[in-house]
Amino acid sequence: MDHKHDCEPASFWRSRYGAGLIVLGSVAGYFLWTEHRAHLAGALPFVLLLACPLMHVFMHHGHGRGQHGPHQHGSKGEQNVAPALKTGDQHDA
Repeated sequence: MDHKHDCEPASFWRSRYGAGLIVLGSVAGYFLWTEHRAHLAGALPFVLLLACPLMHVFMHHGHGRGQHGPHQHGSKGEQNVAPALKTGDQHDA
C-alpha cells in the first residue's frame, strides 16, 4: 500500500512552545501594565500626536508620486472639464 502524507506541519503558535510563549507574554504584559500604568497613561497624549504624522507617511504612500493613475494632475477627466467651461464663457461674451 502506498500512503501519501500531504499534511503540513503545525504552525509554531499551535505548538506547546508557542502556547507557552503566549501565556508567558500575557503574564508579563499584565504585570507591566499594572506596575507601569501611570507612566503609560502619561505618555498617551504624545503617542496620539505622533500617530497623526506617522499615519500620513505610511497610509498615504506619498500621495501618488511616480504613479500613472487617474488621480494624477492632467488626467483625461480634468482635460474634458476645461473645454466645457470655455464654451460657457463664449456665450456670455
